[in-house]
Amino acid sequence: MQRLDRVSYFTILELTQEVRTIAEIYFAAIQIPEKARYDAYHLAYAAWHGVDFLVSWNCTHIANGRVIKIIENINTENAIRTPVICTKS
Repeated sequence: MQRLDRVSYFTILELTQEVRTIAEIYFAAIQIPEKARYDAYHLAYAAWHGVDFLVSWNCTHIANGRVIKIIENINTENAIRTPVICTKS
């Protein structure tokens, strides 16, 4: 219960059609396996809703240079700000 108390004030981000669209664009562009489709949604939620930082320990499908560059290019083309994607080192 302590964990839930600590995040209870967090804003719940809405799944909009724009988030779905951007996620599917990301998914196609970053060429990750079907089982990782939700990683594209994770990125899309953060970008579309203007989150400043996205923390991920998923260095395979999110927090790696190749994916970040692809996401930045897509977001620039669509006038969406890319969050800083961080991982614990």
